[in-house]
Amino acid sequence: MYEFVKLLHLAAGIVWLGGMAFVLCALRPVAIAQLQPPQRLPLLSAVLARFFALVWLSIAVLLLSGAFMLAGVDMKVAPRGWHAMLGIGLLMFGIFGHIYFAPFRRLKAAVAAANWPEAGRRVAQIHPLVVLNFALGWLAVAAVLLWR
Repeated sequence: MYEFVKLLHLAAGIVWLGGMAFVLCALRPVAIAQLQPPQRLPLLSAVLARFFALVWLSIAVLLLSGAFMLAGVDMKVAPRGWHAMLGIGLLMFGIFGHIYFAPFRRLKAAVAAANWPEAGRRVAQIHPLVVLNFALGWLAVAAVLLWR
């Protein structure tokens, strides 16, 4: 059972990190290069809406599977990397919650109103926070693998 839960935990992390890699390295640069704001911003808003639904699911799986795996261990003797992953993960969840409930909510409203300057400002707010979460995600992976 533990190995299956660990697989779910890993899969949820891969979905989240992989989605951020796709948005940051493929979708956003091409959308900026090829589309004007009236086409680009609704596309980014719609893609983020679908991706963020997967992130919510990933967060639920990460929290539940992480809690299950930690329940069987005395945290006093758990590897330091586990402690780091837990702390970094909670920080990532908080950053994502901010993204979702503040700039992303405002992005959707601006796109619905065809207010392209406002929508552009909201995408510009979201981008560095996603970059930060992407870096934190890899830091968490490195911590759990390298810090024993």
